[in-house]
Amino acid sequence: MWNRPSRRSAALLTSAALAITLLAGCGGDNVDCSVNSCTVTLERSTEASASVLGVEAHFVRADGGTVTLEVAGEQIQLTTGQPAVQVAGLQVSLDSVTKDAVRVQISR
Repeated sequence: MWNRPSRRSAALLTSAALAITLLAGCGGDNVDCSVNSCTVTLERSTEASASVLGVEAHFVRADGGTVTLEVAGEQIQLTTGQPAVQVAGLQVSLDSVTKDAVRVQISR
């Protein structure tokens, strides 16, 4: 006769599945994620993009310290030190800009 899993075991399995699902929302060599947040490094080229927390983030252009990205189909402009911008229920902020790449923080 099979024993039914306890509520605690079911809760642990559900929590583990949720954590795996959240982390699976981030992927690629240019993405580093924790449970609710991802740091994305995009090369400064028009082909640079990443799938993050269920949305696509694309590099559009950088002009000085201002970076334009397309996140979830919406174009946004970010500058270092600026408060995060809300897009598709996510908070997006610019960590850094170099001559080769931009580094962006995307969180729930």
